[in-house]
Amino acid sequence: MSSNTDAVLYDHPGPRAKTRNAVLTVVFGIALVALLWWIYRKFDEKNQWEGALWRPFLESSTWTDYILPGLWSTISAAAVAMVLSLLFGLIFSVGRLSEHWWLRIPAGAVVEFFRAVPLLLMIFFIFYGIPFLTEEPMPPFWAVVAGLTLYNGSVLAEAFRAGIHAVPRGQSEAGYAIGMRKYQVMTEILVPQAARAMLPVIVSQLVVLVKDTALGYIIGYTELLQNGVNTLGANFGNIVAAAIVAAVIYVLLNASLTFFAGLLERRTRRTGKAPRVAAADNDAADTAVAAGGAGAGLSQG
Repeated sequence: MSSNTDAVLYDHPGPRAKTRNAVLTVVFGIALVALLWWIYRKFDEKNQWEGALWRPFLESSTWTDYILPGLWSTISAAAVAMVLSLLFGLIFSVGRLSEHWWLRIPAGAVVEFFRAVPLLLMIFFIFYGIPFLTEEPMPPFWAVVAGLTLYNGSVLAEAFRAGIHAVPRGQSEAGYAIGMRKYQVMTEILVPQAARAMLPVIVSQLVVLVKDTALGYIIGYTELLQNGVNTLGANFGNIVAAAIVAAVIYVLLNASLTFFAGLLERRTRRTGKAPRVAAADNDAADTAVAAGGAGAGLSQG
């Protein structure tokens, strides 16, 4: 079945296309190596590869005083915002699919508003505007988390909504046919399948969320960019080296997130967690067959 689908969705290249692809791969590979060499030479002309600029990263105090505290702040804000964003996305995607206009329209307005407002402006407003309402200072941590949750949660709400729309209508119709209520169809049939279908989009948005924690430096949140680049670079005069090290840490962090998401996707495919409606359909079919057999027996009697 999958091979037939692949054949429809992807036309395998012929000999000429394979040759062209190989040539383009080599050309772009050479161009990339040339670009990296040019960047290296430019940095070398500015003495950015001197050992004195990189030596602080061999000292444990650099990591314990600057990089690791900033990394922990980044991970903390990202982890809390991820959980809240997923919950926000699920709730408002279901709200946008509601049959009641008084729930569907406000949910859509909230999602569209927070998708349209720039994240930096949102963090600014939460950090500087909320204290006017509460008359209490806003902690930078929660200002960053709130901004990330509202923006990324709104994007995830649209992803979940698209995933739910992509589930064949027969799935929900089968659920209703066996007596399931709408919330049961949504939570036990549509949402699980939509989450699996949209997992690449969800992971991509969570990667964006991790990187967007860097915007917290603008309100004084001491995350990796603030501690590991600005503060460290100001103390040691190695801003380029600090930025490169921070970029490598971000790459490793997001690569780890993508790796675990891939493990989760492979596990769900391997276990093949079928929706409860499938089992319910089988039960209903067995009941129908049994009833039919009993009816036939009575008629013969």
